[in-house]
Amino acid sequence: MTIKTRNTSLFDFYGRPPVHKALPISLQHVLAMIAGVITPPIIIAGVVGSTPQEKLLLIQVAVLASGICTLFHLYGVWKFGARLPAIFGVGFAYVPTLIAVGGQFGIEGILGAQLIGGIIMMVVGYFIQYIRHLFPPIVAGTVVLVIGLSLYDIAIRYMAGSGNVDAEGFGDLANWMVGIITLLAVLVASQFGRGVVRLSAIIIGILVGYVVALPMGMVDFSSVAEARWMAVPEFMPFQMEFHSAAIVSMVVICVINSVQTIGDLSATSVAGMNRELKTRELTGGLLGNGLTTALSSLFAALPTSTFSQNVGIVAMTKVISRYVLAIAGLFMLLAGLSPKFGAIMTTIPYPVLGGATITVFGMITMTGIQLLIKDELSARNLTIVGLSLALALGIAEVPAAIEQFPEMVRNIIGGAPIVVAAITAFVLNIVLPRRSLADEQREREELARADAEAAGESVDAGEAEAATGIQR
Repeated sequence: MTIKTRNTSLFDFYGRPPVHKALPISLQHVLAMIAGVITPPIIIAGVVGSTPQEKLLLIQVAVLASGICTLFHLYGVWKFGARLPAIFGVGFAYVPTLIAVGGQFGIEGILGAQLIGGIIMMVVGYFIQYIRHLFPPIVAGTVVLVIGLSLYDIAIRYMAGSGNVDAEGFGDLANWMVGIITLLAVLVASQFGRGVVRLSAIIIGILVGYVVALPMGMVDFSSVAEARWMAVPEFMPFQMEFHSAAIVSMVVICVINSVQTIGDLSATSVAGMNRELKTRELTGGLLGNGLTTALSSLFAALPTSTFSQNVGIVAMTKVISRYVLAIAGLFMLLAGLSPKFGAIMTTIPYPVLGGATITVFGMITMTGIQLLIKDELSARNLTIVGLSLALALGIAEVPAAIEQFPEMVRNIIGGAPIVVAAITAFVLNIVLPRRSLADEQREREELARADAEAAGESVDAGEAEAATGIQR
C-alpha cells in the first residue's frame, strides 16, 4: 500500500507549503500591490469630486474586488480564470482614461462605460484562440518591457517621499535615506539570505524600512483610528450612465489592457514556470478579467487587470504555489471587508514602498527581455521593439507633443506608454514582412557576392583596356 505524501513545495503550482513558509511570501504580494490598489480610487475620487464617505467606499470596494479577483483567477470557474500564479486587482493602466472620462461624465459615466468595456474584453478573450498568432513573444515581450520601464518613475517618486512631485517634503534627504535603507535590506536578504529569508526579501526590506521610518514621524495612524472594523459593500451605490465618448475610450483601453494581460501572463509562465503560456490559460485569463471588470462596476470597483509588480515577485522568487497567492488574495478580501485592516497596510510610508518595489520593477523589465529573445533578433524584430520603445517612452516624456491631437486620442495614449507600445508593436508585427536571420544572412551574402563580382568585372575591363592600348 502506497502512502500519498502531501505536496508542500513552494515551487509547484499545486503545492501547499506550511503556513510559516507561505505567509511571508504572501504578505510580500499584498504589500507590493496594496499601494497600487488604493491609489487609483483615491485619484478618481478627487477627479469626480467624491465626498469623504464616497472616497472610503471606492477604496474599500477596490481592495475587496482585488482579493476576490485574485482568488477567482487562481482557481477558476468553468472557462473563466487564468489558473496561473498571478495577482489581479484594480490597477494603474486605466487611470489616464478614467481621469478623462470621470472629469467629463463623473463616476456614473465611468461605471457605465466600464460595464461595456468588461463585456468587450470577454469577447476578445473568447476569440483570442483564433488571433493569438497576432501576439507572438516579440509583441508580448515589448509590452512587458515597457511596463517595467514605465514603473521606474513611480518607484523613484515613492523613494523621494510621495507619488506627487508637488507634495510637501518631496525629495527630502530623510525620505531618500529610508528608501535606500529599505533597498539595501532587500538586496542583502535576496543575495545573501537563504531559504525563507531570501524568498521573503521584499517583506524583510519593508519591515526594516518601517522600523526606521517610525521614529522619524513618517507613519500616520490617523486613518486606522477613523476606519470601521466591518463594512459590507452595497450593490450599485451609484447610478450608471452610458455616454458614447466614454464607452469608446473605455473599450479601447480595455482591449489594450488585454494585451498587457497577455504580456503579464506570458511573463508569469516564462519566468515562474519555465514554459510558454497555454491557450487555455490565456483565454481563461482574458475571459475572467472581462467578467470581473464588468461585475466590479456594479459595486463601484474600478476595472481590474494583472499586477506587473507581482509578476516581478514571481520572477524573482520562482514561488508559484497557488496556495501562497491564495493567502494573499484572502488578505485582500479581509481588508476589503474590514476597512481598519486595510488602513493599517496603508500606513506604510512611500519611501519604504519605493525602496522595496524598485527591484521588482527591474525584474519585470528583465522578464520582458527574456520574452523578446525567445524570438529571433532579426532586423525586423529589432525594428518592432526599437520603434515601439521610442514612440512609447518618447510621448510619455513629452506629453505636450500630442496636445493638438483629437481629445479621444489624447485620452487613450496620453500618459500611457503601454498603450502606445502595444499598438505600435501589434501593427508593425502585422505590416512588416517576416524574414528570418537565415534569410537576412543569405541576402547579405548575395549582396557581398554581387559586389565582389562587380568589382572583379571592373578590374577585368580595366586590364583588357590597358592591354589593348599597349598593343596599339
